[in-house]
Amino acid sequence: MTTYYSEEHEWLEIDGGTATLGITKHAAEALGEVVFVELKEAGDTFDKDDEIGVVESVKAASELYAPLAGEILEANTALEDNPGSVNEDPEGNAWFYKIKIDDLGELEALMDESGYKAFIV
Repeated sequence: MTTYYSEEHEWLEIDGGTATLGITKHAAEALGEVVFVELKEAGDTFDKDDEIGVVESVKAASELYAPLAGEILEANTALEDNPGSVNEDPEGNAWFYKIKIDDLGELEALMDESGYKAFIV
């Protein structure tokens, strides 16, 4: 599996034509204590850069934007009941979506881990 990162501080773990999407540890730390997560539903489709969810913390509300076009196969509804898990395990169990990718070519616009680490310095 390969992991990609967006400039909006999202990570995507790619397995064939499917991606698991979440926010990075850097984003979770910048947000502070997450108190609310709003997600789209399985079956929803979206284009690159569409808003696909909201994360609210004690500091601010942030929209999630799609780093590529696709269809939501599964939303991690456990986050709605336990939004604080985003702070505890943002790059693991606190993933937001499993996505069917429309165009694998869109991955070329994203960063690899070393590119993302350089981006956040």
